[in-house]
Amino acid sequence: MQKGRSKKRMKETRGTKLSYGSIGLQATEGAWITSRQIEASRKAIAHNLKKEGKLWIRIFPDKPITKFPPEVTMGGGKGELDHYVAVVKPGRVLFEIDGAGEEKTRRALQMAGHKLPIKTKIIAK
Repeated sequence: MQKGRSKKRMKETRGTKLSYGSIGLQATEGAWITSRQIEASRKAIAHNLKKEGKLWIRIFPDKPITKFPPEVTMGGGKGELDHYVAVVKPGRVLFEIDGAGEEKTRRALQMAGHKLPIKTKIIAK
């Protein structure tokens, strides 16, 4: 199976509206987001909210990425599993928050957006 290339300009059709929270973080461009980046964003939100409100993570890293060790010759099959990524297209809601102050929630989502390799925007109901 080949790696494939994401169609970064194609808009997401599912998961583009807020379903659980009142304020969310939406992707404005497409990319692969690793599980480590999602966890860093989650920690940034938790640190800023200080046990206030509820957080929903709307993406899940379910695509395995394999990698060969350095200086290995061609052939020998597929490389070892390296990490997992979530495939994100423009328009996908990444995180949702409800039950905290609006200013505090916006600050938390802004900090989470800085941890991600894509441009994001904050949306509200």
